This record gives sequence, structure tokens and C-alpha cells, in this order.
Amino acid sequence: MLLKHYFTQKIAHSSYILGGTKTCAVVDPRRDVDLYIDEARALGLEITHILETHLHADFISGHMDLARRTGATIYCPASAKCDFEHVALSEGDVFEIEHLRLEVLETPGHTPEHISYVVTDMSRGEEPAALFCGDTLFVGDVGRPDLFPGRAEELANQLYDSLYSKLLELPDHTEVYPAHGAGSLCGRSMSAKWTSTIGYERRYNPALQIDDRAAFVASLTTEMPPAPDHFSRCSEINRRGPALVEDLPSLEEMAPNAFWQRVQQNDIDVVDIRGYDAFSAQHIAGAWNIGLAGNLPTFAGWVLPPDKPFLLVADDHASAKEAVTWMRRVGVDQILGVLDGGMSGWAAEGLPTESISMVSVEQLHDRVTAAMAFVLLDVRSPSEFADGHIRGAINIPAADLRTRHGELNRDKSTMVICSTGNRSSMAISILKQHGFYDVHNVAGGMSGYSAAGYSRRCSVCENPHGPTTRIILQAQKPA
Repeated sequence: MLLKHYFTQKIAHSSYILGGTKTCAVVDPRRDVDLYIDEARALGLEITHILETHLHADFISGHMDLARRTGATIYCPASAKCDFEHVALSEGDVFEIEHLRLEVLETPGHTPEHISYVVTDMSRGEEPAALFCGDTLFVGDVGRPDLFPGRAEELANQLYDSLYSKLLELPDHTEVYPAHGAGSLCGRSMSAKWTSTIGYERRYNPALQIDDRAAFVASLTTEMPPAPDHFSRCSEINRRGPALVEDLPSLEEMAPNAFWQRVQQNDIDVVDIRGYDAFSAQHIAGAWNIGLAGNLPTFAGWVLPPDKPFLLVADDHASAKEAVTWMRRVGVDQILGVLDGGMSGWAAEGLPTESISMVSVEQLHDRVTAAMAFVLLDVRSPSEFADGHIRGAINIPAADLRTRHGELNRDKSTMVICSTGNRSSMAISILKQHGFYDVHNVAGGMSGYSAAGYSRRCSVCENPHGPTTRIILQAQKPA
């Protein structure tokens, strides 16, 4: 059995090539599929199978592109009722890839239609060797069941059965290959380790230590992290069959005046993917700031209006192309152009710009200790805020400002802080779209604030969506 693992950062997605000697399958492929085609070619294998464990909620799958380019057959859960040509799989179905025997288990819970693939390498023995479990079981966690409104308890009960009556019945040596790792919002606290075994997870996975059904369901239906907006769209896109990447708009390089004319038509949004410091110095009025260096795909899928086309502002064309790939991974497809020459070219044409003032953590601390009148808006997640925050801060997560900006007073001076400065800049770009102008970004965020000794270090800020049990204490200056 040949196995290759691919981890896509930012969306924390794991996909796999599972191969024999001449042919192979790709399990849960990402949308840009060149890496699988190149790898199979290098290995001398033909891609004949595309295996989907479920309708992914957090990214657009590459099953359609891979099938078009390789002629491979797509295998999906029968209960997903997919619209494209595929082999529909149900409990107990068995098929082979050379000497590899794959048995299907229906494992709903994270999603209603979920399946897992149990692989036996018949050339070595007759016991299961590997489990491709999608988002049912993770290393150190299990899939969240709360992505379908009104069905969280029902799906949590199904997840309990999928785990305790099916997956945990497999031998302890069975290797576990999930579809996500630490950083994904498909679970609450996944490990940074990508793979595991059934035996290790049985013994050390915190979620699997709760063997009482009611307690298990309660643990997965309370205090779950917020789900980004695109989680409610991607599953259906994957069920219908995503548009082929080759059919999506190409990225046009637009001269500043042509870019400006297009923006003035008011039917298109500008997404500035530069860092928060560059965005603060000068930007186009009304632009969203979602930095490429941060978690661009998650926040692009979360906050950008799904029915609008977009233009990009980037440091260079290579960054714009990279951003297009990331945004397409979450279904933001209508990216029509990029500003040629960037903001320096824009300014050279005398076109209008806006700016944001930045304050250092020292300046913020001086204002806090002097009890100056201002609003301190903390736009981190609730778990980060609960782990530690500056006294008097208001917590509204950055993405929520689209609908909760009315809770703030536009006329008051507002300092906006996150963990580094990236999300706070995105938050400020949202506030400015709603008429806020006396807003200031705290450069370095809570990470800088704690590094300067003004507070203890926030353990959650280091990995907002990862395990939250580790807390690092530092000497604290008087607040």
C-alpha cells in the first residue's frame, strides 16, 4: 500500500493519494488538483478513483476538476444525492484498487451523509490497515455536529453511534487518516499531529473519554466555535458539482484609471490582500482588508458577499495569483482583476486614497492607564477574549461587525485590537464601510501587548482554533 499525505495550510485540510502498483485513488481532494496529477505521474500511477468521505462544508472539493482531467471515477455517499456522475456508496459496499480492499461504513454525525473507508492491504494480511474517516474522527478530537440548523442533537447522537459502534470497533493498530488537522473549524480542538491510530485515539482523544451518550452530546452541542458563512454554502456546491477551475474568470491586470472606473460602477467590491500596515498607510475607499499573510481563505469565505464580483489590490501579481487560488478554495470564484502597479501606481495617477492611524501597544497602554476616553474594541473570538483581555474592552468578533456595528457609537474614538493586527484591520475595513472614521488599529495586537509585559500571553491567540488547554504566564505590569 502506497500512501501520500498533503496538508493545505490555512484551511488545515488533509488529502491523500492511496495507491497500489499501477493505479491509485485520491481521497478528499482540494480544488486545485495539479499536485495530485504531478505526484501520480512521478510515481508512475494512474488516478482511477476519487473518493469523497462527505460533502465538505469548509472548502470546495476538486472532484470535478480531477475527474475531468484524469477520467477517474468519483465515489460519494449515496445519501448525498449528488447531481454529477458518480458511484453511490452505502454501508457494507466493498470495492478494490488492485490488492487494496475498501469497505464502506456509513458514519454520519459531522454531516448527515458521511461515510468512511476501511482499507485492508490484502498483500500483507486480512485485517484493516487504514481508515479514511473524513471529519468523523480527528487526531485529538471529533467532528462538530452543529453545522446544520436545528439538527445538532440529532447529529451528535449519530456521531456517537458512528464512533462507538463502528470506528472504535476497528483493531487498535488501524491507522487513522482524517480530513483535517489543527486550525480547522470542523472541530473544536484538533491536534497538530496529522495521523494516529484507533488505539491511540481510544486512549488519549479527550472526546472519546466521554462514553456516556448524554454527556457526549452535551459536550458537542454547547460552546462550539462560530462557523464561517461559507460553511452553509460549500456543501451544496460540492453536492451539485463545483464549476471547473478552467472555466472561471482569468485575472485581468487593470491599469489604475481602468480599475477606478470599474470600482465607480458600484457593482463590484475591492479586496485588499496586503498586510495591515500597508493597508493602513493608504487604501481605496470601501475596500475590504483580508491579508494574504493571515487566514485569507477562511475570512474571505466568512465575510465577503457571495453574490458579488471582486477586484484585488496586492503587493505584486504573484501575490494576487496566490490569493485567487486560496479564495477559490472556499468558493469565492468571481475575481475579475488586480490593480496593476499596486497602490503606488494608483497614487501616481492622483487617484483618491484613505488611511488608518495605527497605535503601538505602548501608546495603547498609556491610554488605558491614563483612563482616557475611548472605546477599546477586541475583535478576537470569544475563546480568545475569555482567555485574557484588557480591562474594559468590548468583544465583538471581527466577522460579526457586519451585522453588529450598530452596537458601537460612530462618534467615539475606537481602538481596535486582535491578536496581531490582521483581523483588527479587517474589522476596521468593515467599520469604515458603515461610516466609522475615528478608528485606530493596534499594531501587534494582544501578542505585542503581552510581549511588552502588559498582560500575560494569550494561549489561544497562538492558535485560535486549536487546543486551548495550555496557558503561558508572563510577568504582568500594573494595568
